[in-house]
Amino acid sequence: MATLTCPNCAAQVGSDDLICFTCGANLPRLQAAEEDSPLAVTAAQKTVSAERAARGISDTVLRISFPAGNVEVPAGTSVILGRDPAESLVAAAFAGSENVSRRHAVITVDDAGRATIRDENSTNGTFVNGDRLLPGTEVRIVDGDTIRLAADVTGQVVIPRQQSNAAHLN
Repeated sequence: MATLTCPNCAAQVGSDDLICFTCGANLPRLQAAEEDSPLAVTAAQKTVSAERAARGISDTVLRISFPAGNVEVPAGTSVILGRDPAESLVAAAFAGSENVSRRHAVITVDDAGRATIRDENSTNGTFVNGDRLLPGTEVRIVDGDTIRLAADVTGQVVIPRQQSNAAHLN
């Protein structure tokens, strides 16, 4: 798979990502020919990774694979899931789903890489592994969980395993 970069900040992005999770810029949808041309990892990307490590922020990135594209949430950040572009940086993933609220749920990944989801009083509910969340209550999500927004927008949670870092064990 080709390594792609954000045209705004040069951060590494996935080919299915809808936004850059470093700067928040909307990413252009790639054509098949563009997907075959790899772009190199920049020195700026390496610097950002080193700065995150120095601040004690995990390099974990939670990925939710929805049919319309991937939503990625790096450690130390949160993302609003919903249809309203004024509220959600990933609104494009839910544009065709009228039953998803404008501000449906919030995914948060803390500095240590632990992830939670919270329903934002959505009309049609947020579900984790088939169980409906109580509005306003954070629920822990882990690798392999299934998230469903309303009746039919389902995504699979992927949280890559981190390599043990001996420096953090001291």
